[in-house]
Amino acid sequence: MEIRAQSEYGLSMSIAQVASESESVSFTDLSRNPKAVAARAAALGCLRVTHRDAPDMVLTTAIHAERTEENLTTASRLFLALMKRDDGAKSVLLALPEVFPWVRHLNDEEVRGFTVELLDALSDAAELGARDAVHRAIVSWRATARINADPDQLREALRPLGDVDLGPVEVHE
Repeated sequence: MEIRAQSEYGLSMSIAQVASESESVSFTDLSRNPKAVAARAAALGCLRVTHRDAPDMVLTTAIHAERTEENLTTASRLFLALMKRDDGAKSVLLALPEVFPWVRHLNDEEVRGFTVELLDALSDAAELGARDAVHRAIVSWRATARINADPDQLREALRPLGDVDLGPVEVHE
């Protein structure tokens, strides 16, 4: 049985759908009926605001945002603490293929490097607000796994450049 709800600003959505993905309204809905949209965001904790000509936004309550930050900080600190214990580090390393199936294409040294970089990035996201760090670590290591998985790409990546001068490298700090 599916239960459907009709919002006061014309958004129809099943309860099952709300549970599995965030509800959304258009930017037009927000501009036409801000009180109703704000009330819905408060009731849900967060609400996606779609915009035809711009990236989507999320309207959320301060308490929801604070709890999300607290959850990230707690998880980050827990994983860092686990990595300080041999059995905890082993558990994290054994869990990685479940979370990231592509790590099977990384060698042991690369898996350890990915794990350290991922946990450092989680810590940076939690403690410094560096939210892109986690995404960057995952995308970078997944690209390495993709190259490792394709013998032709791996061979090309390992090919010496010879006398090719790629020019100066700028380092941004």
